[in-house]
Amino acid sequence: MAYVLLGVVGGAELLGRVSGARVVALGQGMGLLPDVRGAVSDGELGAWSAAGAVARVEAEFFGGVGEQWATVWEGGAVVLGPLHAPEGEPLPAEGSPISRALRRLGVIAAAGEDEFATVGLGRCRDTEDWLD
Repeated sequence: MAYVLLGVVGGAELLGRVSGARVVALGQGMGLLPDVRGAVSDGELGAWSAAGAVARVEAEFFGGVGEQWATVWEGGAVVLGPLHAPEGEPLPAEGSPISRALRRLGVIAAAGEDEFATVGLGRCRDTEDWLD
């Protein structure tokens, strides 16, 4: 089964201020702005981050094998990343790129889960599904 995600994660209230954005509520006050077409630019992320940290997150998996990427912007600049977990390589002790980005945004992992699972990013299997 495939899993594909491309989007921006940040405080739900912050992302809700983005004109025309369809923000999906996640756990711990986070929101996901699904970026189906990959249209959100680094410049936009930098501008949005002036009001609070935001992260571009991307994952592509099939049958448990795949890759993840994440970058966090805060105060108009990149403060973490870009992080990449290539296919076939073990994750570092700090965790996956997306979990590390979520941690930087203030997410605290629940017992027995990582930050990715804690906020509910496994709820949908494809970026477009978040918009349904």
